[in-house]
Amino acid sequence: MTEQTKNIAANRSALEIKTVPDTVTGAFDDFMGAFEAFKDVNDRRLGEIESKLTADVVTRDKMDRINRAVDEHKQVLDQLLLKKARPPLGRPGFGSSGSPEHKAAFEAYIRGGDEASLRDLEAKALSVGSDGDGGYLVPPEIDSEIGRRLAVISPVRALATVRQVSSSVLKKPFNTTGLASGWVSETAARPQTSTPTLSNMIFPTMELYAMPAATQALLDDSAVDIEAWISSEVDVVFAEQESAAFVSGDGVNKPKGFLSYTAVADATWSWGNLGYVATGAAGAFKPVGPTDVLVDTIYALKASRRQNGNFMMNRRTQAALRKFKDADGNYLWQPPAVAGATASLMGFPVAEAENMPDIAADAFPIAFGDFRAGYLVVDRVGIRVLRDPYSAKPHVLFYTTKRVGGGVQDFEAIKLVKFSAA
Repeated sequence: MTEQTKNIAANRSALEIKTVPDTVTGAFDDFMGAFEAFKDVNDRRLGEIESKLTADVVTRDKMDRINRAVDEHKQVLDQLLLKKARPPLGRPGFGSSGSPEHKAAFEAYIRGGDEASLRDLEAKALSVGSDGDGGYLVPPEIDSEIGRRLAVISPVRALATVRQVSSSVLKKPFNTTGLASGWVSETAARPQTSTPTLSNMIFPTMELYAMPAATQALLDDSAVDIEAWISSEVDVVFAEQESAAFVSGDGVNKPKGFLSYTAVADATWSWGNLGYVATGAAGAFKPVGPTDVLVDTIYALKASRRQNGNFMMNRRTQAALRKFKDADGNYLWQPPAVAGATASLMGFPVAEAENMPDIAADAFPIAFGDFRAGYLVVDRVGIRVLRDPYSAKPHVLFYTTKRVGGGVQDFEAIKLVKFSAA
C-alpha cells in the first residue's frame, strides 16, 4: 500500500463514526485522528491557495466534511465525559449523618404521597424550605447531584461565580472606582482624597421548573431508583434553559445573559456596558490579518483578568477558527492534550456554548474574559418537588422547581468580538 493510499484510507475513516466508542480513551483517539486528517487536508488547501490563488473544489469539500467529522467525534467524546461525570446516587456511606432518614421519607412521599414523615423531619429542623403551597425540598444528595450535572452541561455556570442565597434577591455592592491617593512632602497639607464609588447591583432569582410524569405502576416498582429518575429527567431541561438564559436571557422572568447588556466599542467603554472589538469586515474576518481581532480582544482585558481568560463560542465558530495558523505555521486552535481537558485557542481555554450566535453581520459569536469575575449565578438553596397525583390521572406529576438568577457583576471582565466593519 503506497503512502498516498494510506492517507486516503485514514482520511476516509475520519469522515465516519461507524461505531460509537464505549470508552473515553477510544473516543479521544478517534477525535485526534480526525483532527490530524483535518490538518492534512487544510494544509493542502492553503498550499493550493498560495500557488493557484484558489483552492480546488474537491479539496474544499473534503475539508468541510472532515471538519464536520471532527465536531461529531468531539460530541461523542463530550457525551462520554458527561456520562462519566455523573456519579451514581445512593452510594454506600454517602450522607450517613441524618441523610438516610430524610431520604427514606422523601422516597415514601414520591412513591405514595406519604408526607407525614417529611413534615415531622422539617418541623424538627425548623425548616423554612417548604411553605403553605406544598412541596418538599429534595434531599441534599439529589440537590447536589443536579448541581454537579448542570456544571458540566452549562459552560457559563461552570465558569461563573455561583452564590447560594436563602432569599429571593441578592444585593451586591460593587466598587467601581477605588480610593484616590497622592504623594506629599513631610510638612505639606493633606487634602481630602476622593472616596470610592459603589454601585448597588441587584440579582433577583427567577423560577425554573420542570414537571415530569410517571405512572403509578412505575412508582410501585421498588426496583426503580426514583431519585436517579428525577435527576436524569430534570437536569437536562434545567441545563438547557439555564444555558440559554445565561448567554442571551432578557432578564424578564429569567436570568439576564451577558449578551443582553449594551455593547459598545471598547475604545469608548463605560461601566454598565460590555466592550467589543470589531473584526473589520461585516459578518466575516477581514481578509488580511484575520486573527488580529483575537489578539486585540485578549489584550483589551486587564492583566489580572486576562490570566483567567476563557474563550466562549459555539461549535460552528470553532470550525471557522480551526483553519487559521500563525506566522510560524502553527494552528491557533489546538485540541485538548488529554481526554477530559478542553481545547485551546491562542493558549486560552475554549468553552463550547451552543447558545452563542453564529458568525453573521453585527453578531457577537465570540466572547473572551474572566467569567468567574464577570458573571454571577445566584441559586436559591433547595430544589422543591410537589407531588400531584390528581391533575393528569393515571400519571403522577412531579412539579420540580428551582430559583436561579444571574447577570454581569464586573463589566470590565468580559469582552466581545463583533463581526462588523467598525
